[in-house]
Amino acid sequence: MHELSLAMEVISLASKEAGKKNLSVISEILIEVGELSGVEADAFQWGLEMLAKDSILAIAEIKINRIHGRGRCSSCNIEFGMNTRLAMCPECHGFPSVIAAGEEFRVVSLLAE
Repeated sequence: MHELSLAMEVISLASKEAGKKNLSVISEILIEVGELSGVEADAFQWGLEMLAKDSILAIAEIKINRIHGRGRCSSCNIEFGMNTRLAMCPECHGFPSVIAAGEEFRVVSLLAE
């Protein structure tokens, strides 16, 4: 389960950012997790909540923004929703050459007091 190691990295990142600004409390963290990122969002959130108890994120509200997968067809150039990397174009049944959204995994913001 790599979600726990990702949760540890997010806590480390939050601690470093708080240290740079001499902050002792982070009250909110917003993280984007794409459907095609390879990260199981529920497992990641559970791990982050569990590990956050003894960290700078102890009282933080953890917000996970799930990004839906979107692809652009290399044949007919339409953009369409996809829930797997191998989704076929609904128009021409080609495979997308570009994943337009859904690969994200990033900390978007920290709200500190």
